[in-house]
Amino acid sequence: MAYEHILFDEADGIATITINRPQALNALHIGVIAEMIDAVDRVRDEGTARVLVLTGAGRAFCSGADLAGGGAGGGGARRSGPPDAGAVLESHFNPLLERLFALPVPFVTAVNGPAAGAGCSYALAGDIVIAARSAYFLQAFVNIGLVPDVGSTWLLPRLAGRARAQAMMMLGERISAETAADWGMVYKVVDDADLAAATRSVAEKLAKGPTRSYALIRQGIRDCLDKPLSEGLMVERRNQLQAGRTADFVEGVSAFLQKRPAQFTGK
Repeated sequence: MAYEHILFDEADGIATITINRPQALNALHIGVIAEMIDAVDRVRDEGTARVLVLTGAGRAFCSGADLAGGGAGGGGARRSGPPDAGAVLESHFNPLLERLFALPVPFVTAVNGPAAGAGCSYALAGDIVIAARSAYFLQAFVNIGLVPDVGSTWLLPRLAGRARAQAMMMLGERISAETAADWGMVYKVVDDADLAAATRSVAEKLAKGPTRSYALIRQGIRDCLDKPLSEGLMVERRNQLQAGRTADFVEGVSAFLQKRPAQFTGK
């Protein structure tokens, strides 16, 4: 697929998707999401990238659905009867989020500016979220009579707690990068000028690490969030079985015993 709305780059084991609609603050419509899905599938299927970075072009990460350009409603206006504002979620936005969660490689988001609506969800879906100091997070669905979507009501309470997430959604308040860090929504806040370098440093480390272990860690955390301790221990047991059968485990132990840096291959 030729990309019109995103930029895709892969080098040194790092794949980068940049939402490239700066004139619209990287607002999302079906065409953007379709391209992002294609790019994520490339990362999943080609197996050459060992980490994925998602960011935005210009001064915004993503302003959410493009209400003027078919980003919401799923074409409901063309249906008979009332419009279905959830159709486009089912067909495009949610499949992208599920693909990001299911990736076999780490997923890093570099939040270079405002992250609103669906953009907030995609930003916070990262395994490691690095935010520029000028960034903010916003759930303003109530301002147009809708409800948070693209996983927001699942993800935000788990990150910030029910009270904060509910107030954020019901009051439609902007949450600064610093506040987001205090609330546990992001890993780190850096000066705007340092965002690219900070993201690159993290991505390079992940690209050289035990990729299959990372996949098991990211999946294991989600599996254990709502389970009792005994079931969480079984998840860890199963994941440790898989990790212990990787070439990276053999290399890691050998490197430890030989007192040298490990040379992981992601296998």
